[in-house]
This record gives sequence, structure tokens and C-alpha cells, in this order.
Amino acid sequence: MKFSVQFFLLILLLSTTKLVEAQEIKTYNFNELEPLFHYQNDTTYVINFWAMWCKPCVEELPYFEAIRKDYADKKIKVILVSLDFGKNLEERLNKFRKLRKVNAEIVVLDDPDADTWIRKVDEKWDGAIPATIIYKNDKKEVFTRQVSYKELAESIDKMNHQSN
Repeated sequence: MKFSVQFFLLILLLSTTKLVEAQEIKTYNFNELEPLFHYQNDTTYVINFWAMWCKPCVEELPYFEAIRKDYADKKIKVILVSLDFGKNLEERLNKFRKLRKVNAEIVVLDDPDADTWIRKVDEKWDGAIPATIIYKNDKKEVFTRQVSYKELAESIDKMNHQSN
């Protein structure tokens, strides 16, 4: 039985490519999600509010995925809070994450009372997305705009250095 070079290259490619797995995407109202913003432990939380229809949100997603990978040996938790809505949302989000190669945890915030919960996330946030909260215990940094990888990494490093 003969195999072509292309066949072996295909097998090699498939064996070395980590596929994005579909995940169960949980939906929360803000009261259910709120504890996420108040954990007091040795983990740094990177929480990004975004939506598939938001161009700057989509543009910065690779930075969150890179942070998740680059800090895999540290106690960093990246959570992408989707503000998307509509029919078949979990299916659409899973297709989107596969297309964009996003493995970070995605949750959906479905709470129509935004006037109440936005200020609970951060008193200076007006609800515009993208928005990112990075915190560890009582240290917190908030970005109410698109962020760069460098800004995320510097904020995480500063937070981890301050708590040591």
C-alpha cells in the first residue's frame, strides 16, 4: 500500500493542530454572574464584555486567547462575557469560536436591566463594549475600550507583582 507525501502531511497537520472544541455556553442573569467580580483568592481574573457584532471586540479576541495560552502556567482565568442575543445563540457562538479559534471560556449575560448591573461591574463604565476588567482580590484595572496584548500583559504582571 502506497501513501502520498500529501497524505502524510495531512496526517501530520491533523495530529498537531489543536481543534477548538464546542463547549456548553452557560447563560446567566447578572445576579448569577456577579460573584465572578468579587473572588478573593490567588487567581487573576480577566473578564471581557464583548459581542460577535462588535468589530473592536472581535479584533481584540486574539489577545485574550494569547493571554490564556501565554499565562497557562499561572493562575489566570480568562472569561469572555458575551452580550449577544437571539435564536440559536449557543450554536452561533460555538461556530464563531471555532472560526476564530477561541478556547477561552465564554458565558452569556442575559439581563435586560443593564442600567442596574453596568454600574455594579464598574461605577465608571457606561456599558459600551468592548470593556475589560482585570482583578486580583482588591486590585482592579478597567479598560472601557479596545485593548492590546501589551496592555493586558502589563496589567496582569503588575497585579501579580503587587500581590507577591
